[in-house]
Amino acid sequence: MSVITVPEQFAQWRIRVDGAAAREWVQALPALVDRLLDQWNLALDEAEPLHGGFGLVVLVHRGEQPLALKLSCSGNAVADEVRALRAWQGRSAVALLDAEPQAGAVLLERLDYRRSLHTLPLRDAAEIAGSLVRALAVAAPPGLRTLSEVAAGIADNLPGRQQALGSPVPPRWLDAARRYACELRGAGDQVLIHADLHYGNVLAATRQPWLAVDPRALQGVPEYSIPELMWTRADELPYGADIRGIFDVIVAAGELDAAAARGWVVTRCVDYWLWGLQRGLTIDPVRCERVLSALFPGSGN
Repeated sequence: MSVITVPEQFAQWRIRVDGAAAREWVQALPALVDRLLDQWNLALDEAEPLHGGFGLVVLVHRGEQPLALKLSCSGNAVADEVRALRAWQGRSAVALLDAEPQAGAVLLERLDYRRSLHTLPLRDAAEIAGSLVRALAVAAPPGLRTLSEVAAGIADNLPGRQQALGSPVPPRWLDAARRYACELRGAGDQVLIHADLHYGNVLAATRQPWLAVDPRALQGVPEYSIPELMWTRADELPYGADIRGIFDVIVAAGELDAAAARGWVVTRCVDYWLWGLQRGLTIDPVRCERVLSALFPGSGN
């Protein structure tokens, strides 16, 4: 009998998003965890794993050292995560102890999962996150997907997705998103970036106050990391001026190019707006619309 129980809510979400492949992965998880506990000489702390939208985290220890065993269903993404964590070597990011990318498994230092940047006032959190965007922008290891590839895909597929959903995004924003994706795709110094840096992906630590986790690693420009920091806590910003103020805080803390950051905000907000609608999300598309309305007033018609 397996030592863990896969949370039902997590299983249902993964199957809803990824279908039969996710169902097979979820069913295989307990046996995989059993094997890795034995292989890496780990003892279980909790039988009920933590989870986000994409992976499980099993709290374990080795001797007296508390650790976190993270499992994700995409082997390619995990291989890139491992490349990134090895490049950062624990500087501004969680430390990697072991990995089996083909199984979607990484063994990490244990951080305080109860304290993310969501626990701080937004302005303070935005300043810390902006500084991390800059700190994580180091030389990219070989083998990563490039931002140029990602941006080309966005530019190519936005019109079809927009049409399939009944054209929910105002045409000017859609056109601007495609234009920026083409204009910015190869601009700037190409470095290692954390392309999923929202406030929940920065956790409290002991050796440094805050460390980034769950990187979606790309070779690109740090300005690409800004949009998620804009839409994730947009509900806390009642006015357009407040949204613009947080944008300015992040750009200043990260020593970023404001024009490039704005361009990536419109591109990624439009892309995520459509992604959310495709998957039945109701809150995030509205957040994206609010961010775009604040940063590009009068341009949505």
